Amino acid sequence: MIKAIIVDDEPYSCEALDALLNRYCPDVKVVGICNSGREALQEIKAQKPQLLFLDIEMPQMNGFELLQEIPDHDFDLIFTTSYDQYAIKAIRFSALDYLLKPIDHDELEAAVHKVSGRHQPPSARQLELLIHRLHFPAAQINKVAFPTLEGLQMVTVDSIISCESDSNYTIVFLKDKQKIVVSRTLKDIEELLEDYPFFRIHHSYLVNLNEINKYVKGEGGYVVMSDGSAVDVSRSKKELLLKTLQPSKE
Repeated sequence: MIKAIIVDDEPYSCEALDALLNRYCPDVKVVGICNSGREALQEIKAQKPQLLFLDIEMPQMNGFELLQEIPDHDFDLIFTTSYDQYAIKAIRFSALDYLLKPIDHDELEAAVHKVSGRHQPPSARQLELLIHRLHFPAAQINKVAFPTLEGLQMVTVDSIISCESDSNYTIVFLKDKQKIVVSRTLKDIEELLEDYPFFRIHHSYLVNLNEINKYVKGEGGYVVMSDGSAVDVSRSKKELLLKTLQPSKE
């Protein structure tokens, strides 16, 4: 049984999530419902939960500020939020979990299943990355947390040469001939890196524009990357890629 606390300043949202958990996630036992960050601090200390459903937007103390008050946490986290593109991007960048309101029961079940399959809560490094991502522009944060089968791997964005789809996984090719298998789809990786110079040149490939050495003509053609690999360009992406690579002509 997973002991959980729900933290949300909207009582209706708390009741709705509690009802969904009772119906669809019988392994989760809600031991506390809090409507403020301050209340949550006391409840977390008293109940020692294994899982926290944490609303992001709360008055006086939001979800991120609450986490900063608990530096040595030992519980799992699932953020709950209405659509907030910037906050969601920061959460995904740190490889943390979130649910969009109104919460869908299938997504809730999937998130709880991930928690039950994990052997340890989010690391302090993930939360540090999250807080930095929220406070500084993307250009100043040059590392991303990639979830792998072994855990999390912190990767410098500049070290990524290309990414290749492998069903529900992505193979990330790094400099120095290294590669890692990431437990995310290529679409997820593309969205994660959208603030950086990456380009989806094919439904199966995402490349770092700074690592392209050459474009070779053809029906779609292909690019030669800095590691010597040749990556096909789809016909539908060819024109946009060439416009992106070439300076505009006046």
